[in-house]
Amino acid sequence: MVSDLFDRIKSDKGPLGKWADKAEGYYVFPKLEGPISNRMSFNGKPVVTWSINDYLGLANHPEVLKIDGEAAHEHGMAYPMGARMMSGHTKYHEQLEQECAEFVGKEASYLVNFGYQGMVSAIDALVSKDDIIVYDMDTHACIIDGVRLHAGKRFVYRHNDIESCEKNLKRATKMAEKTGGGILLVSEGVFGMRGEQGRLREIVALKEKYNFRLLVDDAHGFGTLGEGGRGTGFEQGVQDGIDVYFATFAKSMAGIGAFFAGDKDVVQYLQYNMRSQMFAKSLPMPMVKGALKRLDMIRTMPELKDELWDITNALQSGLREAGFDLGTTQTCITPVYLKGDIPEAMAMVHDLRENHGVFCSIVVYPVIPKGMIILRLIPTARHTLDDVSETITAFTAIREKLSNGTYKRIAEAIMTA
Repeated sequence: MVSDLFDRIKSDKGPLGKWADKAEGYYVFPKLEGPISNRMSFNGKPVVTWSINDYLGLANHPEVLKIDGEAAHEHGMAYPMGARMMSGHTKYHEQLEQECAEFVGKEASYLVNFGYQGMVSAIDALVSKDDIIVYDMDTHACIIDGVRLHAGKRFVYRHNDIESCEKNLKRATKMAEKTGGGILLVSEGVFGMRGEQGRLREIVALKEKYNFRLLVDDAHGFGTLGEGGRGTGFEQGVQDGIDVYFATFAKSMAGIGAFFAGDKDVVQYLQYNMRSQMFAKSLPMPMVKGALKRLDMIRTMPELKDELWDITNALQSGLREAGFDLGTTQTCITPVYLKGDIPEAMAMVHDLRENHGVFCSIVVYPVIPKGMIILRLIPTARHTLDDVSETITAFTAIREKLSNGTYKRIAEAIMTA
């Protein structure tokens, strides 16, 4: 007997979906309103906003808004129509690719419409069934999904564990010797949940012992780390050892789009073999011209990065002094680790938003282990020291309620109502 496909969907909504009736519109799919800034409106109330990927505060910068508006007025949102290989190629796309490549110290680069889509497709294009993938277990979902498409063998190593990485490189080498394929190692420059830098220096050093190519997703490092914001590879002095470098415009540049950079022949291969771009509409002109302006501002306005780090250092040092566990973050990403279940987390975040005026992202199982809560803060150049002070005061208050069982009691009352 053939089952109705939707029977399973209706009975099992998934680990997050099962909370949809109580969470949707508030804890998930929330609606922040007003201009993108350090303070916005949520549920009709002003809140300090720590959940916007606008590291350098460019989203509503007057110069950015001017260029975005002029480009939209001149070209509309549809131009250029069609995929780039057929009819969607312009000199501005080429200019942006050239400037991105020069900025990150690579020979060439290739634009993609979205980071997630691009990473999935790039991994699929770079490896054949005979090749072996080695990757960090904490890499972003876009990398995991790209690896899942791989028809060949893959090995995963413990997060940022170089001994485990080398062990799996040995396994991959033995396998590749049998298949006749090569090895692609994938890491992040900055791990977006924990805020740790990938151990790129040690990984690149392993090239002296093993024959592999390195792909680095530097979505959170681009614009925030390294000389002039050139990324984690520059921060660690190993950019030349990264074979394929990836960064997105959706974080520091507060835009849409992304790019891969590397040797010209590798980039050209991606241009002609990445299915997600070959068969997708070209990146619209307002996004392209807007990205050119944002990249120029990163190059010429180092004070933006300085302001970001002033706030980051004040926030992280203040939270640590107040006794909060931030793990081992080495970047702007500020995870605050607490203990509790999902209902407690929901009660706590409701209190944080409604009574303390602080909005940050909440991370729970299955993204992290059961019994753990992460309140994830993303500082920006727009935040102020007053924002930092208010947030630390609020976090101190909610921690006390979490530890004395207040949120557990509230959650139990809600769940049984």
